Amino acid sequence: MGNWAGATGAKLADFAINGTFGVSIFFILFFLFIAAFWLMKWRFYPLWKAFLHATFWTVWLSIFFAFINIDKWINSQVWFGGQHGKTINELLQKHINFLGVAFLLLGTLVAYFIIFSNKTIPFIKKIFKNIFKTKNLFKNSENKNSKSVRIGDDIVPEEWVVTNEYEENRFEDIDLKIEDNEQIDNIDFEIQKPENHLVNKENKSNSHNDSEDNDPNYNLEKLGKYDPTLDLSRYRYPTIDLLKIYDSDNSVAIDMDEQNANKKRIITTLRNYGVEIDSIKATVGPTITLYEIVPQAGVRISKIRNLESDIMLSLAATGIRIIAPIPGKGTIGIEVPNNAPQIVSMHSVIASKRFQESTFELPIIFGKTITNEPFMLDLTKMPHLLVAGATGQGKSVGLNAIITSLLYKKHPAELKLVLVDPKKVEFNIYADIEKHFLAKLPDGDEAIITDTSKVVQTLNSLCKEMDDRYDLLKKAHTRNLKEYNEKFVNRQLNPEKGHRYLPYIVVIVDEFGDLIMTAGKEVEMPIARIAQLARAVGMHMIIATQRPSVNIITGIIKANFPARVAFKVSSMMDSRTILDAPGANQLVGRGDMLFSQGNDLTRVQCAFVDTPEVEKIVHYIYAQPGYTTAFYLPEYVGGEGEALNSDAVDLNKRDPMFEEAARMIVASQQGSTSLIQRKFSIGYNRAGRLMDQLEVAGIVGATQGSKPRDVLIQDDYHLEQLLRKLP
Repeated sequence: MGNWAGATGAKLADFAINGTFGVSIFFILFFLFIAAFWLMKWRFYPLWKAFLHATFWTVWLSIFFAFINIDKWINSQVWFGGQHGKTINELLQKHINFLGVAFLLLGTLVAYFIIFSNKTIPFIKKIFKNIFKTKNLFKNSENKNSKSVRIGDDIVPEEWVVTNEYEENRFEDIDLKIEDNEQIDNIDFEIQKPENHLVNKENKSNSHNDSEDNDPNYNLEKLGKYDPTLDLSRYRYPTIDLLKIYDSDNSVAIDMDEQNANKKRIITTLRNYGVEIDSIKATVGPTITLYEIVPQAGVRISKIRNLESDIMLSLAATGIRIIAPIPGKGTIGIEVPNNAPQIVSMHSVIASKRFQESTFELPIIFGKTITNEPFMLDLTKMPHLLVAGATGQGKSVGLNAIITSLLYKKHPAELKLVLVDPKKVEFNIYADIEKHFLAKLPDGDEAIITDTSKVVQTLNSLCKEMDDRYDLLKKAHTRNLKEYNEKFVNRQLNPEKGHRYLPYIVVIVDEFGDLIMTAGKEVEMPIARIAQLARAVGMHMIIATQRPSVNIITGIIKANFPARVAFKVSSMMDSRTILDAPGANQLVGRGDMLFSQGNDLTRVQCAFVDTPEVEKIVHYIYAQPGYTTAFYLPEYVGGEGEALNSDAVDLNKRDPMFEEAARMIVASQQGSTSLIQRKFSIGYNRAGRLMDQLEVAGIVGATQGSKPRDVLIQDDYHLEQLLRKLP
């Protein structure tokens, strides 16, 4: 038969096979196949691994086929090893002979499996162990002074055999004499090495902890500590050089003329109103200078506080803030904006010693205080954060600074982000790290949640994840996520019993005001529930809004978000809504913010992280191997999340879309309520009822937490048969 591609095809095939690496050249096609999918951004297998595997097998098999001379065995015109294998094999045999080439091929094959499989060394050890065990066994059986017992097809020394305590009691009155090589089949034996302590099997099992998670094959001694980062063991944290360096990073420029002039104006203004002071000193920050004054005895603090507008007029300032008195000090503070404010770069705070050496679980570095000290907090201690401010005052930059802090300190196995962005443009930049850090609903189109209906589903799904985590904590007898993960890492919790390593989940909701207007209580109630309960299970929320009014930041939200950040707002009423105190209306904007956690207010200049900097960080993470999918949240089944009651589902009243939905589910082999909703453009409640009917009909299985349901029907033929049998 001629070549289908003609003479040219025959020549190309001859060169590709006989002229190069032989039949092993097909491994090069395997690598090209993986590379093609990488170019299409479907990265289900690491490219570097595909390259190494393809290279090894192409070269090794080429030499191996030439070495065993398989061409002559089957009388083939094809050189299975190709010209490469033939040439290398002849060269090697010339220098190290036939036996040397055999050992070289075997050695490289063993080395390959040792490098790419952690099961190779235990397998080799097991082989040698069995060889030595068999050798010692026959040696003992041949020893005339040693009695042996046949158990089944095995012959073992008598001293290796111990009967159960029950069997010993049963036969203690019987004169049981064991002769050499006697066949015994009706007694339960345990074979142990002579040097081990002889322990009865039943007592042995009772000596362990009766915990339901106890498993002799799953323990710290055998397996070592569990490493949650092992799946992405080569992950590299973002480097500091991805962030931009500004001139102000090296030093803070202080304008002494400005400071002295402001001091004189403050003293003069106070004196004009009969207020004398003993001393005044200035602390210069990046955007604000704090002037601390000590009034003379007998001066009322309220009198100085009432002079705020007069002092601002004399300084010709855009806004000042009087702190009377400064907590913990016997002074009164007057915060005055600098004429030439400086940028606090993200580079300067990320590179700071405090951040680099931080041991916080979820470190968030906001920026710098008036004293030029990095301002950093642990989100797990807050435990939830409310961010508010007028448009264009630095709120979005602040959220980016929060996310950047977390990305610089946490491994993808330790942190998952749920990003809600009704505006569709703020968080879109983080879409590329979906397979590293993002969490979403199963079968969701996008990891950045923009649709309001999806937001409601996601929040309810997070509530279910929270409940599932509390069930795991209860089962493990732990009080919080940190204790639970420590137990899991120390192999005290068995995955086969349902336990799993729990990463922190941080939910960041931008434009919370828009969600409240469109979804109302459907959004507010799950957020409040998460904020009330989720701290112990490692779930934390950050919500942001540019409308700090009482109908947006309600009493329920304020009660559950004790930590708050306020950027500049337009009125004192808005400041009181956010902080329960005035001051945010007197900020100067451009990242100037007040942080409150309790009664104290801290003024901070938020670190500036630009969009190109975030893009570099995201690209740096995206270029590294990630997980196969995003972190899947549990599928929300609606209602109170109760189990399906099949008696409550009447298949005689099936939804008109039932058969169409069934065919779609079977064709895609994905059992997901979200998929039905998306494909048929229907509401979530109707999609949930359809899924209940499909479950009762036996087309899909029951819910499995975060995993999609199993599809029980594998093809259209069996589906049509089932549909005919339905009422």
